[in-house]
Amino acid sequence: MSPEELRGLFPALERVTYLNTATSAPGGRPVLEAMRRVLDEWASGEFSWQAWEGEAEATRELFGGLVGGRAGEVALLTSVAEAAATVAASLEQGKVLVGSREFQSNLLPWLALERRGLEVLQVPATDGVVRTDALVEAIDDRTTLVAVSEVQSSNGFRVRLDDIVEASRRSGARVFLDAIQSLGALRHVPGADFVAAHAYKWLLGPRGATWLWISRDRLEELGPLAPSWKTVPEPYADYYGGPVELPRDARRVDLPLAWHVWPAALAGLRLVAGLDPVEVEEHCLELAREFREEAARRGFRLVPEDAPSQIQALEVPDPKGLSGRLKEKRVIGAVRGGSFRLGFHAYNDRTDVAAALDALGRPDG
Repeated sequence: MSPEELRGLFPALERVTYLNTATSAPGGRPVLEAMRRVLDEWASGEFSWQAWEGEAEATRELFGGLVGGRAGEVALLTSVAEAAATVAASLEQGKVLVGSREFQSNLLPWLALERRGLEVLQVPATDGVVRTDALVEAIDDRTTLVAVSEVQSSNGFRVRLDDIVEASRRSGARVFLDAIQSLGALRHVPGADFVAAHAYKWLLGPRGATWLWISRDRLEELGPLAPSWKTVPEPYADYYGGPVELPRDARRVDLPLAWHVWPAALAGLRLVAGLDPVEVEEHCLELAREFREEAARRGFRLVPEDAPSQIQALEVPDPKGLSGRLKEKRVIGAVRGGSFRLGFHAYNDRTDVAAALDALGRPDG
């Protein structure tokens, strides 16, 4: 499927210039159809929750394929915070490194480790971003884990992930990658020990479905946040009695599923898997570059770059006011961290760039 064909599957794009995927993707027709089907099945009273769970199981292989892994290395959760907390619970000593501007789902689970006596170092931001070099320089032989988002939520700043992975490997540190703002739009950069992403942004699904990929040599380190009938070797065999016994694969850290969202999450992943990841990344970055260069030429101040990102943010005096003015012109973005943020996915095209620039005007009005 081409980006042009993908665009035709999103009804919202017939009404608005949608550049807010960094908050949530609009509903694509296959995703909406899956959700409506589940609701109709539920309403009928003749539904099978086991069938819905089966659709959730099918997402393991698709997500594994996106990150270069296997189905047995993928756990099913409901939020990135749960994924981070699951990994955090496995750490017993050492120093955890995390950027001070991380979204709280990839910050607070690590800060909570201080209560257990672990050292947590927040790498400070400069000009609103945590630079790649600052993260790399902070990694040392005492570093147990580096938690990082490839693309920062607040302003789209993208780190050079290869550099962080290489430095972590030299020190023996694990890498937890929050890929919620990159996977689906940017090609996956391998090398992390743990990769987490939620469905509802660049993976084109609904809220409530999250995946955690765990490298095979780290599986045995992890245990479930909440041991349950989902964390036994045969979860559908018998729901009663002990003992506590964990599967040997990533299902060992699964959490009970919100059944109704997973068929739609599967539909979203199928859309992403049906695209050429190289073509998608080039497409998204080219749209973002075109927007960035013209906005800068007009005199807008943009967030600095370490690497090209599909998310761009304008530093303006009144981002909420700007967001409201653009919304009146049917251009949808978001205010985050004092900036106005726009993101370009595969379903966007150059007409969206032109519409955003036209609505934006110039800094002086």
